[in-house]
This record gives sequence, structure tokens and C-alpha cells, in this order.
Amino acid sequence: MNIKEVSERSNLPAKTIRYYEEIGLIRPKRAENGYRAFRESDLHKLAFLGRARELGFSIEDCRTLMALYEDETRESAHVRSVAEEHLGAIDAKIAQLQSMRKTLAHLVHCCAGDNRPDCPILEDLATHGPAQPEQAAR
Repeated sequence: MNIKEVSERSNLPAKTIRYYEEIGLIRPKRAENGYRAFRESDLHKLAFLGRARELGFSIEDCRTLMALYEDETRESAHVRSVAEEHLGAIDAKIAQLQSMRKTLAHLVHCCAGDNRPDCPILEDLATHGPAQPEQAAR
């Protein structure tokens, strides 16, 4: 298959496929003319990578998962460990977003939204700058 066909079948842009090849996630064969010659196994790997990226796995996690996928002597505990670590990061991000939402909802509720100039949203933004490194670590 050429890159156009594999792009259509994997639902990945050709640019992404070239990038995955550049960083060594896939290694399609090359024809004598230098064109990529994708095999069914390459298509399967691209679908695997596409799904992993949809789930938010980093490129390095994808590299690890692909290596585990290709290793027939792997232990599922290793795969689970990668997934659990990613799940923890997702949970932390959800908690952060929920906290942000709660704060912003409170500020919106406190703002009269009328023609007066006072605004608790702007006051909060002006008085609560970015967290200091020691605060961010807590």
C-alpha cells in the first residue's frame, strides 16, 4: 500500500504517518524507487498507535506500548503499569479541571453582570497571580 491508501485505511493523516516513521514507531519497507510500501502489519500498527493517541497516551508511552505489543514474551503487568500511570495522570487533570470549574463558576455567580464597573472576576484575576513553585507543588 502507498501512504495515501494507508492514510485512508488507518484514518491518520499522511503527515502523522511520516512523523511516526521519522521517530521510529513504524518502519515501512521501501520500494526500489524509494517510495514507502506499507504492509498490512504496518496498517495494524498505525491503527494501534491511532487508538493509543486517542486515549491520550504520549508518544513515549506509545513507543513502550508498541514494544510490549510486539514482544510475545511480555507480561501484561508491564502493560497495565503504563496504563495505570496514564490513568492517574488523567484523574489528576480531571481534578484540576473540576477545581478550575468550581472557582470560575463561583466567580461568575458573584459577578452582577450589570453596567457597574466593579467585577469580582477581574478582581480575582488581578489579586491571584500564578501559583508560586512551592504552592504549585502542594
